[in-house]
Amino acid sequence: MTKNELKNFLESYKPDKVELLALLSSSAVARKYGKMKVILSHLKFRNICSDSIYEALLQTYLFAGYPSALISFKLFSEFFKSPDKIAEQFNPTLFFQRGEKKCKSIYGDKFEKLIKNVNAVSPELADWLIREGYGKVLGRNFLSLRDRECCIVAILTTLRFEDQLYSHINGAARLKVDTKTIKRIFHLCGLITSDATEEFGLKILEKYLTSKNSGRDL
Repeated sequence: MTKNELKNFLESYKPDKVELLALLSSSAVARKYGKMKVILSHLKFRNICSDSIYEALLQTYLFAGYPSALISFKLFSEFFKSPDKIAEQFNPTLFFQRGEKKCKSIYGDKFEKLIKNVNAVSPELADWLIREGYGKVLGRNFLSLRDRECCIVAILTTLRFEDQLYSHINGAARLKVDTKTIKRIFHLCGLITSDATEEFGLKILEKYLTSKNSGRDL
């Protein structure tokens, strides 16, 4: 889809806020900066709160790295003013406590298994998963955990991380994101990259639904 086609799509379909943030997240990690500008312009036209846009872009650094997030914020600054008082003081203890709570809300009774598995390959990553990922970043205000999960599903679909996408589809479902919304996110990701991206997401969703319906361990 070209930039003009994307502009026409946004004007005709009128995606809701969460869909727009998911679309923005996909374009950011895919480094489709022309399309990203179209989406940012539409977000501004729709008067979507800049704090939520800021948060959606900030969390991309966990998945696509600091350089990618920095470029995204340079584009963001062309359309919006950065929030004045959104930074938090660094508090490792608070971040760990908050991160553990948020992570458990996503993984439920699979939380302990997750941490054990990550710890087996890297104790540092196991700690950072909670403290850095869910505590410092995903536990911030201005964007709900449900909306964050929708954006993360878009990011992982775009980057094609199969195991992580499976886990976050499950997490999104635990936060009451319905299957229709998840499929819509896949379609939006396909508009940013290709039909193959949407097909990838649908394949993982089918795997998740088959496992869930059969009663196997998720």
